[in-house]
Amino acid sequence: MLFTEVRGLPVVPPDGAGPLGAVTSLTVDVASGSVSHLRWRGGRFGRESALAWDAVRSVGPGAVRVGSAAAGDSAPPHHDLLGRRILTDTGTGLGTVLDVAFDTRTARLLALFTTRGELPPDRLLGLGDYALVVWAG
Repeated sequence: MLFTEVRGLPVVPPDGAGPLGAVTSLTVDVASGSVSHLRWRGGRFGRESALAWDAVRSVGPGAVRVGSAAAGDSAPPHHDLLGRRILTDTGTGLGTVLDVAFDTRTARLLALFTTRGELPPDRLLGLGDYALVVWAG
């Protein structure tokens, strides 16, 4: 599934009582090459919440079903991959991230689609406020 397909999906609790909110983004752990947290905005005050990917039960074209409605307090800092500038470890620009394909069961990244073509996730080195850093290899 693509990150852009997940963004905006309703987040549904285990009891199906109604959506908690809508997905705003996915947090990526570059070291493991996988999605670590689901982020959504909703509720009475529209605050953004984060939930560890382990609590996600299923992701489909209509909703993201979570196993627990409780948002985690220890979510890592978030840097959205979509639209992020890409630099090699030697400082060469490689465009920007357009979308990311990932396996919804394992949360593993499968490919990054950039303005300059496809990039394998095993080249990721770091992600920060300014850019996604990849191995020039």
